[in-house]
Amino acid sequence: MDGALSAGVPAMVPRIGGMVDEAQREGTGDGALGLLALLADDASVAEVAAAPAPPEARELAVRVAAAREVHQRREAGLSALLETARALASESDTGQVLDAIVRRARALIGTDLTYLTLYDPEAGDTYMRATDGSISAAFQSVRLELGAGLGGLVASTRKPYWTADYWNDDRFRHTTDIDGAVSEEGIIAICGTPLLVENDFVGVLFAANRTPRPFTREEVGLLGNLATLAAVTLVQTRALADAESALAALSEAHETVRQYADGIEKAAAAHDRFASLVLGGGGVDDLTHALADLLGGWAALVDEDGSVRSASPGAVVPQSFPDLGAGRLVTAGGVHGLAVATADEHLATLFVGGTGDLADADRRTVERAGVVTALVLLFERQAADTRQAARNRVVSELVAARGPEEDRVQLVRSAGTDTDAPFCLLVLRGDASTSTRALALSASAATGDGALVGVHEGDVVALVPGDDPGALAASVAARVGRRGEVTVSGVGPLRGVAGIPEAHVEAARTVAALVALGRRGEGAAATQLGFAGLIVGSDPDVASYVTRELGPLLDYDARRGTDLVGTLAAWFDAGRSPRHAAGRLHVHVNTVAQRLERIGALLGDGWQEPERSLELQLALRMRALLPTD
Repeated sequence: MDGALSAGVPAMVPRIGGMVDEAQREGTGDGALGLLALLADDASVAEVAAAPAPPEARELAVRVAAAREVHQRREAGLSALLETARALASESDTGQVLDAIVRRARALIGTDLTYLTLYDPEAGDTYMRATDGSISAAFQSVRLELGAGLGGLVASTRKPYWTADYWNDDRFRHTTDIDGAVSEEGIIAICGTPLLVENDFVGVLFAANRTPRPFTREEVGLLGNLATLAAVTLVQTRALADAESALAALSEAHETVRQYADGIEKAAAAHDRFASLVLGGGGVDDLTHALADLLGGWAALVDEDGSVRSASPGAVVPQSFPDLGAGRLVTAGGVHGLAVATADEHLATLFVGGTGDLADADRRTVERAGVVTALVLLFERQAADTRQAARNRVVSELVAARGPEEDRVQLVRSAGTDTDAPFCLLVLRGDASTSTRALALSASAATGDGALVGVHEGDVVALVPGDDPGALAASVAARVGRRGEVTVSGVGPLRGVAGIPEAHVEAARTVAALVALGRRGEGAAATQLGFAGLIVGSDPDVASYVTRELGPLLDYDARRGTDLVGTLAAWFDAGRSPRHAAGRLHVHVNTVAQRLERIGALLGDGWQEPERSLELQLALRMRALLPTD
């Protein structure tokens, strides 16, 4: 029936127009025009039915008004994910929206009660507006001055606060009125987060428990997302209200009804399409393709750093575009752009092209797609944060070597990483403006499948399949560095989990060395720094350096009972003269020559080059200074 009413509106327009002409000839045109004015002003069915007019004209007008009200009811029925995104601009709808917010918050957070306070600019405080699970009349009517109680602190700072024990938390200024209401409700644990709309403070959303309960950061973030959802919904409602009010300014009544009817059909189609995609588990790629299909052109979603997140066939993303206002479509060069944003954060940009000029209904469809895309991105971010938190715990267990080795092996396998194959350990360190959360997500994207990335003690640590730590570190630094300066060190190759703690210490020291040497933004292996790593490291590991440089000779001497290390030292001390070295060692010069040939085979080509030779001499000197067993 809804479809029949909506489809029938365009067919009624010429009939109403004909009746207006006939009514004017018969002297009753004022009544018919009055009906059109009522329709343009969004009058109710009852108001239209009560208006004086010819019966047939009134019957058709009532059908148009009924079709409009059907559309409005369908607007109010967006999916469970969008049930709070309703008309905040009108006073009658606000209560339903706020009640929906607190109901959703209580169901998702799982607390005894939830409530929402609104800011009263005239009184300079906040007052209780909606509750779910409350049993106290005093609590439901309490007012909170700014700075008083937990809610007053959230309101004055515009930051979230939470406590597991309100009564023993001295961060909040306790007052008799507030504490009395809280006591009567039996509340002990409270979490509050501010509700902001376009940087303006509107109120506070709370979740509370009648028993002690420490709120997790995920729960605080979820409550914040619900507050953000309310803010985004308000922006959408105001945008739709502005578009609806513009209809009253149209000069031609026939065109007004036709455009309004077309808008109903297109809005309903967009509503059904977006809602079904989200409810079916669709992502931003599905929304982008659906928008292109609805408008008959192309659509693309671009991340903050300019990378294309999703695009329909034929999309041509502009290299530059004018600044975008929140929630409003901007057109330049035949391309339409929309900022996909929350009340205080720009998430992405939605571009649409190949459509020519957009009608008002199409523009609202793009804006609606932007709001839905913002919601999906927020939920994707929350899911990504949850997954990253689990990886952080695994990485910390491995680096700190907590628990039996077999348990740590199982942890790595459950994370999808194979430590039986060669892998390298990388440490990533960004500049002061780079958050570890963003850096970890970028590192996960840069290292690909099979890698394990987590945060440990302020650094991002990655276990990456491969056997060349220097090449991996340089590659990851280049890829992640596109979003900000990142320094990367690499150690490896490794097998198994036993060597991870020691490798992490070396990698952390190496990344500090790179920064101290002025090589920010680069990637390198510990072996590529040589003696410089000992100079700038906060905790130099001399023994490891000696082993790294002289290892092949030390192993050979240990297996064969020879003294190639002593021969190399004597050769350097003799100014690289085999004859003088032979004298120092009391052997024939041919013996020294044979030993040098063996040393060259073990150390590889280039061992006598100035840079490598210096490292060898330094390692020999360090070995002589190390205590002997």
